[in-house]
Amino acid sequence: MSALHPLIAAEWPEWPDYALVEDLLPPLREFARAGRVALATLVSIDGPSPRPLGSEMVIAADGRVAGYVSGGCVEAAVASEAAMVLADGQPRLLDYGVGSPVIDIQLSCGGRIGIFVRELREPSAYVNSLGLARRARRTVTVLSDASDGAWRIEDGAHPGDARTHAAVHRPPLRLVAVGGDPVTLAVAALAPFVGIEVVLLRPHGPARPPEGVALAGYDARSLPVALADVTVDERTAIYSLSHDAEVDHAVAVHALGSPAFAVGVLGSRNKIASRVQRLKDDGVQERDLQRLHLPAGLPIGAQTPHGIAFSIIAQVCQRDRARQG
Repeated sequence: MSALHPLIAAEWPEWPDYALVEDLLPPLREFARAGRVALATLVSIDGPSPRPLGSEMVIAADGRVAGYVSGGCVEAAVASEAAMVLADGQPRLLDYGVGSPVIDIQLSCGGRIGIFVRELREPSAYVNSLGLARRARRTVTVLSDASDGAWRIEDGAHPGDARTHAAVHRPPLRLVAVGGDPVTLAVAALAPFVGIEVVLLRPHGPARPPEGVALAGYDARSLPVALADVTVDERTAIYSLSHDAEVDHAVAVHALGSPAFAVGVLGSRNKIASRVQRLKDDGVQERDLQRLHLPAGLPIGAQTPHGIAFSIIAQVCQRDRARQG
């Protein structure tokens, strides 16, 4: 590997815990308070890549990092280049992999990637703008000038060009979970670890949400009122985990009439046919039934709350990836 900047060589962690940070806005805000900060964005991919376009890494002036742009092959080198960007103020477009002039850094996947590194100017404005878009569940694109790194944010998803690098920021996946059993609690606890926010509905449940669980929303009102008040978009999945046939049916009818990309109902395989027929009798179309998962979760043989929750979260991720493909 190329010689690292002394600051990075001294501070580089023994374990890649920086790559476990899914949400870069909190560390970016923290790093910016302590000093200047650089942002590295994966802007081109030729061949296989462990990370999608737009993946990012934040590098603080003191050497701290969060996020990752590859599978661990280039992160230390990128952080070292970022330290030099902060020293001389000049953005860099890094080129790694097959055919790259950087022959001492190779990618295990056999591909080639381009990473744009620049000092992030006005980081507070950047974080606030992306935070507002996220809260409003708007897709936005950060467009960065290739010559000086100046950025602007536009609504919608836009490609870059020869003079501008683009990073599309979509709202996080949202899972609306209806229920109050141990599986529901496990789903609410595990989903944020993979970047999925959870809205929990428990009709006529406790006034307060469960302790120790980070929720995007909690509603204990009656089911029709709570469902009507939930924002459902194309990045929302809705799962009924209630063990109540009437609640499950009402949730499925509502969800299948919405833009939700995945709908699931927890329950026995023996009741699939009757449940599907009842939905058809209530006017649900065959094309909408393609989004329905009965029973909820991937068939991994899970029997514990955490295991079943894992199968549900994996299914949500799988469906999201499938529609992207």
